[in-house]
Amino acid sequence: MNIAPRDPDDSDPSPDDDVTAHRHGSFFGRRKGHKLRSHQADLVAQLLPRLALDIAAPTPHGLAGLFDPEVDHVRLEIGFGGGEHLIAEALAFPTTGFIGCEPYVNGMAKILTQIEANNIGNIRLFAGDAADLVAWAPAQSLARIDLIHPDPWPKRRHWKRRFVQDATVAAMARVLEPDGEFRFVCDIDDYVAWTLAHLLRSPDFVWLAERADDWRRPWPGYTMTRYGRKAEREGRRAAYLRFRRTG
Repeated sequence: MNIAPRDPDDSDPSPDDDVTAHRHGSFFGRRKGHKLRSHQADLVAQLLPRLALDIAAPTPHGLAGLFDPEVDHVRLEIGFGGGEHLIAEALAFPTTGFIGCEPYVNGMAKILTQIEANNIGNIRLFAGDAADLVAWAPAQSLARIDLIHPDPWPKRRHWKRRFVQDATVAAMARVLEPDGEFRFVCDIDDYVAWTLAHLLRSPDFVWLAERADDWRRPWPGYTMTRYGRKAEREGRRAAYLRFRRTG
């Protein structure tokens, strides 16, 4: 079994940590790490409020109207890290709206820098718990949800901290369009098996793999993330799982 932390900073929070630990809903993690550069801090203060979703507001009838101009479909990426995959997708599909969820401030600062540099208008951001965002979103409002190299929480007593749980699987089924997809990428064998078990027992999803290469190889057009390249260098092989929302 391959068990490795997502990042050296991913060790268990403790009262002695110099960063704040946050626990809410399905999110267990750290909100802030290294000090932001001056321009990054400016983007967090000025650009992020213009792109951020306010889930304290009433749930809209649909999510496409959150974008200007309005988009054809909306997709969600949970925990986008450095933003490599999300930025590439937004550039490749300009008529699709993308919501990126990342509670880690440094990751948010990185993607804001890329949004500004590429003048990207079809990304909205949420700096909080993805479970809260999914609960707020209207039914059948998302075409796809991506969860790429999530925190593995390898210790058995911490498995409840993983994003994939029966409750979140049901919540994703509610917000996905019929035939919408949940895509999952992970290089931790135990979390791959965990995700398969949870999705296969759900009546709302079907696994799309027909042959081994369907989960051993990335889907066409996939953008490898920084963490994915690190996993490959360290000899960990990722699984690429695709599930379709039935009904």
